[in-house]
Amino acid sequence: MSPVDPVRCPWAGIADKEYARYHDEEWGVPKTDDRALFEKLVLEGFQSGLSWLTILRKRENFRRAFHGFDAKRIARYGAKDIARLMGDAGIVRNRLKVEATIDNARALLKLQEHTSLAAFVWGFLDGKAQINRHKSFKTVPAETPASKAISKALKTEGFRFVGPTTVYAFMQATGMVNDHLVGCHRHEPCAELQRRLELPQPSAERVRA
Repeated sequence: MSPVDPVRCPWAGIADKEYARYHDEEWGVPKTDDRALFEKLVLEGFQSGLSWLTILRKRENFRRAFHGFDAKRIARYGAKDIARLMGDAGIVRNRLKVEATIDNARALLKLQEHTSLAAFVWGFLDGKAQINRHKSFKTVPAETPASKAISKALKTEGFRFVGPTTVYAFMQATGMVNDHLVGCHRHEPCAELQRRLELPQPSAERVRA
């Protein structure tokens, strides 16, 4: 007899094993590592207009193609690298997003001269993650005042493809907000991780919206 599946958020496609694993092990778990945050920000940008499952299935290809999302390496990409990426069927071949990833790597390195990406984005949450208690996705917003403020600040720092909706999806995925439904088996475990989290200290130089 197979074990009964736990109650999960009713995402379209959640029956897919890879998607269910992502939901159960990654989505909503707080992240404060700059490389992980940069990867997620880039992939959320590539996801725009597509399903996250599409990106998830290509994620290892993205990691290989973009050298593990090493910002220092990506920042040095030139025309040959862009051509290589545009010829890689394992990723989403969108030239604007490929070029934006290079620009975003350069923006990240510049930002890190005075603060970390983690401190920068988490600094907009007044010292703690936002634990929501939605019972239905009908009440989950596509963007919030915080995502709008972070989007504006990231753009000021030179980042691209970081609109408020993209940023809110990034916030959900990286545990800045907990949008697992209250009936989902992951809501409380993620909430507990969020309560225990020691947040990065925001830089005094952070750009405010």
